[in-house]
Amino acid sequence: MGSVLDPALFLPEPEPAEVHCTIISVDDHVVEPPHLFAEYMSPALRQHGPQLVETPDGHQVWEFGGNTYTQVGMNAVAGRRLESVHLEPFRFDQMRPGCYDVDARIADMDLAGIWAMHNFPSQITGFCGRVFADADDTAVGIDAMRAWNDWLFTEWYEPHPDRIVPCGITFLSDPTEAAREIHRNAERGFVSVTLPERPHAVGLPSLWDRDHWDPIIAACVETDTVVSLHVGSSGMHPAPPGGPALQIGATLFGQLALQACAEWLWSEYPVRHPRLKVAMSEGGIGWVAMLIDRLDNLVDRSGYGRGWEDRPADVLRRNFWFCTIDDPSTIDTRQAIGIDNICVETDYPHGDSTWPHTQQVIADAWGHLPPAELRMLCCENAARLYRHPLPEIVLPLD
Repeated sequence: MGSVLDPALFLPEPEPAEVHCTIISVDDHVVEPPHLFAEYMSPALRQHGPQLVETPDGHQVWEFGGNTYTQVGMNAVAGRRLESVHLEPFRFDQMRPGCYDVDARIADMDLAGIWAMHNFPSQITGFCGRVFADADDTAVGIDAMRAWNDWLFTEWYEPHPDRIVPCGITFLSDPTEAAREIHRNAERGFVSVTLPERPHAVGLPSLWDRDHWDPIIAACVETDTVVSLHVGSSGMHPAPPGGPALQIGATLFGQLALQACAEWLWSEYPVRHPRLKVAMSEGGIGWVAMLIDRLDNLVDRSGYGRGWEDRPADVLRRNFWFCTIDDPSTIDTRQAIGIDNICVETDYPHGDSTWPHTQQVIADAWGHLPPAELRMLCCENAARLYRHPLPEIVLPLD
């Protein structure tokens, strides 16, 4: 895993960006490094945990529980030449080190003018840790889950507490174990946990199975842990037979977020727990104002939404946060959504990522906004949501 980047695969190293705004990105990803499970799992269980193997055709893949997990083309493409990206397994030497090494990540953040990042897992873990929750051997699954959290805490968060927003995973199959891990992480500074946005779609109990989800949600509320729901953690939109699955799935990310947000709202967890914080990750904001209009219609016209002490749209604004890469056509709906509840993402190192041009993308799409609103969208909302420190000088200045 050398750090010399193949010029046939990678663009020239970017120049440092001119910084217009202080940015806390609420949706990025880590790629689990080769040593993670070998070093952080219990010695007695390491041989049963995820193993990085070389395939006969020269790829590097993870094997776990009889299944193979690959870093497919769009998962770790920061800095890659577009024509070099395909849906195929990657080797670590075909990724920027910032995908899996925190010091290289901090350097990449500095290049792009990004103050802090909130990172989700990648393929061997699943965006919400579902791979370990599905393990046939519960003890191995729990140990792998704890190892992932210990690695993120030890190697990413602890050395850079001002730059990394710590998001953990938990053991989704067992509510008691899940609640215990949320508390364990919170005690050492984790502020977020990633949960499946539609758990029933991946074989877990639905949100209306109170015996399963009540302890997990209660643990989040008790510890002020944000429930971060990443689009795609429960699968993608099913493509029609013969249809281009990648293009259709990527196009409908917003639709997936809308569907998941509506289900979490009507689960009534936000009503039963007014302090619950739910962050919708990578769904954009173009659908949110429409959802608010629809919720008001349900109350005022059809009556379907009656029965809560608070109007459903008000519960949405109180308990939910939304993130956007830029949404240039719909950023002007921010007041209807609630400007306090919108954050920005860069999605490093995925194919949608604005890195290393994040500062310019925001300047182009949001340059007409007042400085105070830019600060809220780019960093202050995220800092408040995730209780994360800001630098001494927050840009733009008034």
